[in-house]
Amino acid sequence: MSWSSPHGTSLPDWRSRTLLMGVLNVTPDSFSDGGLASTPEAAVERAEALVLEGADVIDVGGESTRPGAEPVDAATELARLLPAVRAIRERLPGIAISVDTYRAATARACVEAGADIVNDVEGGRHEAGATGSPMGAVCARLRCPLILMHRRKTADYVDFWPEMLADLRDSVRRALHEGVRPEQVWTDPGFGFGKTPDQNLQLVRNLERVAALGHPVLLGTSRKSTLGLVLGRESPLDRHEGNAATAAWGIAQGCSMVRAHDVARMRPYLRMADALRAGRIR
Repeated sequence: MSWSSPHGTSLPDWRSRTLLMGVLNVTPDSFSDGGLASTPEAAVERAEALVLEGADVIDVGGESTRPGAEPVDAATELARLLPAVRAIRERLPGIAISVDTYRAATARACVEAGADIVNDVEGGRHEAGATGSPMGAVCARLRCPLILMHRRKTADYVDFWPEMLADLRDSVRRALHEGVRPEQVWTDPGFGFGKTPDQNLQLVRNLERVAALGHPVLLGTSRKSTLGLVLGRESPLDRHEGNAATAAWGIAQGCSMVRAHDVARMRPYLRMADALRAGRIR
């Protein structure tokens, strides 16, 4: 079985081609697009543009995860997200909406307001106990897909790959323990989160090790600082070649969805990478 929305929204088939998730930040301080969609009207306009550019999923975030960003409380995050989710759902009833949050209560409210998918940058570990996961419990009860990203606060690894994979397995185990169906679980290796630049590159180079966990993989490298270091580009807006190269390599290693800011520019690279992986024109 494939993934499914609690609202009956038709979710795109990741088994037939690589999907493209468009980033929509309703925050004033995101590292490359803060303040561009900080009202419901602006969020809807941006969502419509992303759909026209070829986005399969709109990922709506209410708290910046850039290094050094000021954390926001749950009430502030929800006040940003709910109006945007409701407005996008009303204007675009057929598009898949993902909500980017690690708070279970925020996820519940946004899914009830029309979001289809939860994208959790803490891997379901926020406020988690020894075995459970509040986020997993919410997603199980609402019957919505859950994307579990790997994240550590610091790159405190003794042996990077075994520890990173063990962390992801633990996130998956917690979600399944709460009742999330296996086909509703995605993983994300967390490029740029608690990893050195070299470790970030190793993630993409050997992404098949993450795909081998048995769940579809989301890869988000768009505009990240590691790309700037490789390319010698200070501005996040000037790293497109890095976005494209990491996406194409990731697809070759088993990536099922790419998270991107520049959807229109990325779509041809995904189409070409899919053709190369398949060895035929689709």
